[in-house]
Amino acid sequence: MYGKEAVRSMCRDFLSTIFEFTGRDMVLDTSSLLWGLLFGSVGLGFFLYGKKQRAVVPLACGLALMVLPYFISNILLLVAAGVALIVIPYFISI
Repeated sequence: MYGKEAVRSMCRDFLSTIFEFTGRDMVLDTSSLLWGLLFGSVGLGFFLYGKKQRAVVPLACGLALMVLPYFISNILLLVAAGVALIVIPYFISI
């Protein structure tokens, strides 16, 4: 069995390799994770609704909500864009 320090060292090496590969630092604080979980869950609901009803706007907004947290690291911008994408299907129906 591996000791705790060996496992921590392997995890640290693995994460440092991933961050070097992506070429940028990822911000993983609690607020970004929770907002990402919230918007991803709402996005999944919109996506499934749009797919079942064959509605393009909820489908596209749901897909955008699910991938949004991966590209926006600023919390205020993430919340503003997420709320805007949640509101769009209520005003635009195609």
